[in-house]
Amino acid sequence: MALDLITVGRISVDLYAQEPYQSFADPQTFRKSIGGSPTNVAVAAARLGLAAAVATKVGSDLLAPYVLGKLTSFGVDTEFVGIEPGGQTPVVLASLDPPEDPSIIFYRGAAAPDTNILASDISPATIQEAKALWISACALATGETAAACFNWLEQRARKTHTLIDLDYRPSLWSDVTPARAAAQRAIALSTVVVGNIAECDMAIGETDPVAIADNLLNRGVTLACIKMGGGGVLLASATERVRVEPLRIQLVCGLGAGDAFGGALVYGLINGLSLLAMGELANGAGAYVASRLMCADSMPQLEALTDFISVHRKGSST
Repeated sequence: MALDLITVGRISVDLYAQEPYQSFADPQTFRKSIGGSPTNVAVAAARLGLAAAVATKVGSDLLAPYVLGKLTSFGVDTEFVGIEPGGQTPVVLASLDPPEDPSIIFYRGAAAPDTNILASDISPATIQEAKALWISACALATGETAAACFNWLEQRARKTHTLIDLDYRPSLWSDVTPARAAAQRAIALSTVVVGNIAECDMAIGETDPVAIADNLLNRGVTLACIKMGGGGVLLASATERVRVEPLRIQLVCGLGAGDAFGGALVYGLINGLSLLAMGELANGAGAYVASRLMCADSMPQLEALTDFISVHRKGSST
């Protein structure tokens, strides 16, 4: 049976500091989970009931069994999670300083295992038959993984639900120029583009949400999703534009909200939801996770998510 979703890119063991407004220089206590944006998106989709897999690699260290066990517990297919002999599973530290934009330290070594994914790790048939393919732009930064991602994008030839998440982490690139070139190449091979204002600026040099949507649609994208933080989210197709307002929440941690958004967005695409219903579900999923400390562990199931949206809805407009 074909998978609903394959995501590609980073995976890590994440350590979340529990004390808000405390820096890494202060005493802190940490909670452990798994992370990496595409990993979180797969978890989010699986929690909503989709058959989701992540294509990535871990090291052959003591952290690998923990990562694989957590993925399995969340319902994510681990068939395409490779183990690199001698490799070290990346570790990420997050400090709620401040909670809305936590400080992050990546420990990925010279070449993290998830930069060494090969195109041959997944059959062409599996790539073609997946209902949705989600590529994290960070996966385009270096190593065999970048080549594999473009190979898979080209195989799909802009098949419906081929998504690029602009997911920009400056520390993973030498500078913005190669990041922009890779993002634009991926956009030209994708049907759906997801990004916040800063990421869209990196990719196409636009910061106004309407101009971003126009630019992406002119590049042949069928759906542009522009996340505007406190301004909500704009979803734009050739025939319709919807602006979904943010929900009223008590923010705990800004990490993972975009990944929850992504998993719910894919759920909406696969299930044929209207642009408004899909936007509200995805926006609500982001708010749900932002109101909790952890990312992967906080991804909601559908009933909990719909209840949360009903309670916190502020309103949407077209």
